Amino acid sequence: MHQAGKIWPWWQPWLALGLFAFLLHFVWEMLQVPLYARLGAARHWQAVLLCARATGGDVAMALASYGAAALWTHDRLWLSRSAGGSGRPICLATGLLTTVVLERLNVYVWQTWTYTPAMPTLFGIGLAPVLQWLVVPLLTLWLARRHLGTLLPPGR
Repeated sequence: MHQAGKIWPWWQPWLALGLFAFLLHFVWEMLQVPLYARLGAARHWQAVLLCARATGGDVAMALASYGAAALWTHDRLWLSRSAGGSGRPICLATGLLTTVVLERLNVYVWQTWTYTPAMPTLFGIGLAPVLQWLVVPLLTLWLARRHLGTLLPPGR
């Protein structure tokens, strides 16, 4: 893709999305530590490592959600066109649906983690991870779009 003589490599917007997703999801993961039973009592470095691992999963979900929107729109650069068009709702819905399914599996089936009483829930799913997948992806997409600039001229 070209913009003022630039050729955008195949790994964009993936790298920008992945880096912004990591930064934002890691902060969110650290802030919600008191809402998960074992994390609140964990030693500091252990909690940081667990949050970093969770963030890795969040980044994978973010990239997969963006990829789902790219498949839907038939365009890996959908983010650069008219504020995301139909890609944004597909990206958000994919991430949100994946979050709900994984939270249910991890809490009730695999019992990988448990909520503290401080975690507000809706139908047994923690609201913090649900809000995470509404707030963080919007910020990630906005930051990536600003970082990358408009990749293609208007109307393309």
